[in-house]
Formats: sequence, C-alpha cells, structure tokens
Amino acid sequence: MTLINPPLLVHGGTHAARAFRMMVRDLSHGSQGVTESDDLRVSQLATPGAGVRVGDGSAIIRGAVAWGQGSYTQYNVGYQSVPIAPTGVSPRSDLLVLRVEDPEYEGVRDPERDDIGYFHVVPNVSANAATPPAGMTAIALARIDIPANTKVISDGMIRDIRTIANPRTRRQLYTASPREVQDWTGDAGTVTDWPAAASFTVPVPSWAVRARIVLTISGLEVIGSLWGGAAFRLGSTQSQTIQIDDGNRTGDRWMRINAIAADTIEVPEAMRGTDQLLHARMFFHRDDQGASLRADAVTAVIADVEFEEGI
Repeated sequence: MTLINPPLLVHGGTHAARAFRMMVRDLSHGSQGVTESDDLRVSQLATPGAGVRVGDGSAIIRGAVAWGQGSYTQYNVGYQSVPIAPTGVSPRSDLLVLRVEDPEYEGVRDPERDDIGYFHVVPNVSANAATPPAGMTAIALARIDIPANTKVISDGMIRDIRTIANPRTRRQLYTASPREVQDWTGDAGTVTDWPAAASFTVPVPSWAVRARIVLTISGLEVIGSLWGGAAFRLGSTQSQTIQIDDGNRTGDRWMRINAIAADTIEVPEAMRGTDQLLHARMFFHRDDQGASLRADAVTAVIADVEFEEGI
C-alpha cells in the first residue's frame, strides 16, 4: 500500500473511513485514553450487585491490529451497566475495557446490526493488570479485584486505571520586585510568609490534579550568619523546604543569595476552580546568630507555576 489518495478533504473525492480515523489519530497525537478526568468512570451499581456501571464520557481508542488503522472515537451518555461474573472459592481480577471490534480488521460484527464499540470484560487477569491484551483495540477503564465467594461488586473492589489521552496543562510565570526595603529578622522555628513581594494570586484550573511550582527569590540579601529554610505555600498546601546556609562564614557578614524552592504538589479537590494565594515562606533554625534577611529593589521574585490534568 502506498500513499492514500485523495487527501482529506478534496471536493468531489471519495474518502475511505480509515482516512478519517487517521485524521483522529493525527489530531490526538497518536495517544489514546479518556478525554477528561471524569470520563467513563467505573463505579458500583446504584444498588450494588453482580456488575458495575460506566458513567458519561468519551475516549479515543487507537487501532492495535495494523498500521494505518487509525484511531476511533467513542462516547457514552448516561450509565451503562456491565455484568461481572461471581467468584468461586478463589479470588479473581477482571479487566473492564472499552473495546472497538472493526470488521475491516478483525471479527465478524456488522455495523448495521452489532455494536462495534462496546464495554468488554477480560476475565482472570493478573492482580496488577492495567492494559488490554496485546493486539486488542481497546483502552482499560478499571480492574475489578474480587474476593473469593463474591457476587456483589462494591467500589472498594474497583481500581481506576484510566488514562487521559492528552492531559491538559497550564503554565504561567509570575514576577515581582519589592518597591521598598523589606527586612525580616524572624523568630527561631516560626515560619513566616515573607517577603511581601513574593505573593501572587493564582487561578487554579477546575481540572488540575497536581501543580509543579518553582519559586525563585533572586538577589536576597543575607545579613549576619544564617541557618534557615525557605519554602512556598499554595493555599493551605506547603512545599518541600530547602535549606539556606551561609556556610558559617567569618568576617564580613553580608552577601546576596538565590533561594529556590521547587516541588510537585497534589491539588485538593476543594482548591480546583478557585483563586489561591501563592506565598514564599521563610524561617530560621535558631536566633542566636543575629541574622536577618532583606529584599529590596534589586531582588527579583519569579514563580513558575504549571498545573496538570490527571485521573
């Protein structure tokens, strides 16, 4: 097979279905998975019983049989119940997938009579299975780990193993510099939001599950011998603390340093879709050294904030 013609979309041309599937593949960067974080979530039945239900949502499923097969789009409206067989004397794990069985490449389903896309249970998989069997055009939604002698499936048995085809990200840089001198002497062991210039109002996307943040305070003046730490806080979530240490200098006790705090933090559900304050935080380990910190006109604050979507 050579170059497929005519290319999409040429007026008057006849286009094979696979040409559109390849367009889906290209637009989705060859990725597969659910579209957004809540799509096709699997849960117990409204009245727990011998099955589970799949919620609203859409997905992209990449063809696994042949090159040039392209990718399929599929969506579900409302709850779809899926039966799960009971266990006997031994526990069992089943894999629930969204499968596409295209008769152009496999199987004998008729698109005029049969469901080409359907929820399918792969029984008796390994206890850590998270992907469909090789060669199956499908995406994994959940693994159901069922104890022995069980016929009622509860949420506690359902392991969410969905992935997002193309997770969203949002990155924003914030910068500031003090308009006047800001000094801080601090109390040993007390963590303080400082300097005042290192405070930004950050809109948190409704879809964010984690944030990667680098907060840099450049040209921070150290007066005296300092042993302390720096961090940042987004809303009520604090980052890892870094150490600030002048190396127990002797002689001239004046220097400028760059304090860089970086961390990946989980975004609580209550924080999503809200505006949150991002602060720099400082503290001293002890206060017997007469140390202080100063932020002034030659100090720069840079906050690099990236939010990520996830399950």
